[in-house]
Amino acid sequence: MARDLDTALLRSFVTIVRAGSISRAAATLGHTQPALSQQLRKLEKVIGRELLHRSPSGVSPTRAGEELLPYAERILSLSAQALTETGRSLTGRCGVGLLEDLAASQLPQALADLARLHPGATLEVLSLPNVAMREAYDTGRVQLVLNEVPAVPGPPRWTVRRPLVWAVGQGVDVAADPLPVVLFSNTCSWRTSVQDVLERGERPWRVAFESNSLAGVLAALRAGLGVAALLPTNLEPTMTSHDATALPALPDVELGLVRHPRSAGDPLIDAVENALRRMI
Repeated sequence: MARDLDTALLRSFVTIVRAGSISRAAATLGHTQPALSQQLRKLEKVIGRELLHRSPSGVSPTRAGEELLPYAERILSLSAQALTETGRSLTGRCGVGLLEDLAASQLPQALADLARLHPGATLEVLSLPNVAMREAYDTGRVQLVLNEVPAVPGPPRWTVRRPLVWAVGQGVDVAADPLPVVLFSNTCSWRTSVQDVLERGERPWRVAFESNSLAGVLAALRAGLGVAALLPTNLEPTMTSHDATALPALPDVELGLVRHPRSAGDPLIDAVENALRRMI
């Protein structure tokens, strides 16, 4: 008999991964923790593989969970778009500024799916340094900016918190003294967070590699140069640390969306904002 993926189960799974905890996901969805755990077990039965590693500090996706996550996010996004966008024809242009770590996730694919539904619309996605992003926002090249809250070019319309997780490079010993750490070279809250948690945990560490881009950080992890803090959506299967006690817990990151005042009432930009909010 053919197997189908229930969108309600996929939504539960995605919310759990994003929250980093079944209890936090249950609060977000308005479910009880046992009910959400039962939904997860149903999905694992359909997939035929375990999807999450569980520990006292939270959960992280297994190899199968990491493989399922981008499909689950896209299915949910397409389902929502089909319900809201079918029968409408949107035109115009919308520029979207994304934090690089988000630009490397499923968000651009969701926007591409939206553009496919509306061939008369033009969407542009930019990932720029904060100063250049501010200029693009001020000049009207981008109407929406989704970035870290301290870096957004104005008061956010809405915010979300997302967990950071440790990504361990291939062959890296997390018990090494000092711990080799891969950092983003730009001054940002993520770099400060990593330094703070290691210092508070009195964990000796050293900077093994620095890069101002996500691509550079990922390359260093693939080369086995150290550990780094990433969003779960940017983890690659060989980089995940499943031993939650080996490294100190990382804080959440606060992301916020800013919308240019001159875009108020634009149906296309409304649709793009809704798509971003669903995906993030």
